[in-house]
Amino acid sequence: MSQKDFFPVRNFSFLVLFLCIAIFLTGCGGSVSASGNSLTGSNGGNGGTTSSVSAPRWHPVLSDTWQWQLRGTVNTGYAVSVYDVDLFDTPMATIQSLQAAGKKVVCYFSAGSSENWRSDFSQFQAADMGNNLTGWAGERWLDTRSSNVRQMMQARLDLAVAKGCNGVEPDNVDGYVNRSGFPLTAATQLDYNRFLANESHQRGLAIALKNDINQLSDLVGDFDFALNEQCHEFNECDNYQIFINNNKPVFNAEYASVYSSDPIMRQTLCADAAARRFHTLVLPLMLDDKYRYSCDL
Repeated sequence: MSQKDFFPVRNFSFLVLFLCIAIFLTGCGGSVSASGNSLTGSNGGNGGTTSSVSAPRWHPVLSDTWQWQLRGTVNTGYAVSVYDVDLFDTPMATIQSLQAAGKKVVCYFSAGSSENWRSDFSQFQAADMGNNLTGWAGERWLDTRSSNVRQMMQARLDLAVAKGCNGVEPDNVDGYVNRSGFPLTAATQLDYNRFLANESHQRGLAIALKNDINQLSDLVGDFDFALNEQCHEFNECDNYQIFINNNKPVFNAEYASVYSSDPIMRQTLCADAAARRFHTLVLPLMLDDKYRYSCDL
């Protein structure tokens, strides 16, 4: 039956309006579908990407074990379920190889400091960068309130998606308790860290809360797992019980030489980690796989 049977000539203007609306709706549907299939659009994951992720986001579990290596060729031979590697330096082929072996891959990047060796360093504005990070040459604290900084972090999350990472580990997300050179506060830090979590989740990425010990209770609902450095050495591990209580794993690294040189001290460390249900590694500070002792035996 033709459209003419339903719409006499005298209602031609209505027909035109109907067709225009239909074409418009069809176009909108196509546009939504196109953006829904892309996790790296110009909006950086804002505006509905969450509902468009085709695969469910990886949720780490308490039993997950891990390896952390950020420098050198990644040693893929450890019998763990999670690898944490550098976002920029790790080849996509390595990520794919680890995943083919049944492992999840977390990709590290600094979200709170500029690093002058990174490929996108030139995109930071002078006003974005503050004081140097003590002990880390070439790094400066970032003004995490900056829209430019946030856009760059969105681009880094897009890179994590493009390289096939299952999750991310944004570092230096506690600038407000350091001498950053900016008037950062607990409130601005919470806002920034939740921004990172939301942007990660919109892209289908799990996200670790790195250190930021004073805000663990505030952020446990926003992050999928915690990554801590040296809580045993500095007697800060009690703070992480809230993640365990919420069935979110705690990955812990200790660097003190006594743990690598003294088997008795290491045994004591591992007993405490086991009681807490932490996954503790004793690693070199450079995270270059020079040595590795795991409390997960």
